Amino acid sequence: MEPLWGIDLGGTKIEGVILDTSSSLRVISRLRIPTEAEKGYGHILEQAGRLADQLCKASGLQPGKMGVGGPGILDPDTQTMKNCNTTVLNGQPLCKDLETVLGIPVTLANDANCFAVAETQLGVVKEQAPEAKTIFGVIMGTGVGGGIVIDGKLLEGRHGIAGEWGHNFLDDSGGPCYCGRFGCVETIISGPALEKYYARRTGQARRLAQIVERHQAGNDEAASATVERLTHFFGKAIAGIVNVLDPDVVVLGGGLGNIGLLYTAGVAAARQFVFNNSLQTKFLRPKLGDSAGVFGAALLVR
Repeated sequence: MEPLWGIDLGGTKIEGVILDTSSSLRVISRLRIPTEAEKGYGHILEQAGRLADQLCKASGLQPGKMGVGGPGILDPDTQTMKNCNTTVLNGQPLCKDLETVLGIPVTLANDANCFAVAETQLGVVKEQAPEAKTIFGVIMGTGVGGGIVIDGKLLEGRHGIAGEWGHNFLDDSGGPCYCGRFGCVETIISGPALEKYYARRTGQARRLAQIVERHQAGNDEAASATVERLTHFFGKAIAGIVNVLDPDVVVLGGGLGNIGLLYTAGVAAARQFVFNNSLQTKFLRPKLGDSAGVFGAALLVR
């Protein structure tokens, strides 16, 4: 079988990988270059082409097709990008333009979908819950997103937005969201939203990791209120996903996935809101770290 090629198109870096399908997906080559998104859409395309050329030179191989993961969603009707944090991509025919630049067929998915695929097929789900049929992969960091894998296959949905729980309404206290709506999940339990909540209470700017440390030390009432806000609203938000999707496994990725209280107090909060007398869903830490995005992109063309 031919090797699998993938590119993870991030806001600050573009990463590429070639996986050897004949030996348990061993990495043949893996490279990173800066995205330099501030130079515009055309430059991002040039950087993707430059990275593909570097992978070819490093490996002595040529791709027949490529999987690409990135911010936002390819609209299935218009074939243009939407909901991208890297805003220069919005409205652009990214998949078509990448195929022109690379000269090969491209399969495009958002980064949360790539994360879910990678952790299912290569990561913690394969290791700890190989029997799982329905997996919800969560990204909680600067934003909040998600991806759904059912029976090993990615679910994208009619509008390409399957798993995008970050822009469901959660609570008025979140205030306005960049998406134009109000009280979205992302306005409450993303990292920046929690840091802003703490700053409003104290007048001090702290990183979320510091806030969690201060809560655990037990000497900062505002830090404890911020962490309790996170676990309460995480439970409320994820319970809605459990009620609709009823996944076997939820994998918590992104920076907030490292917060241990989500797996204890957060899950306990979800138990209060889920429409069942118990909560058997497994909540797992990811295994692949920052490899998940690019591995998942390569797996799109498996």
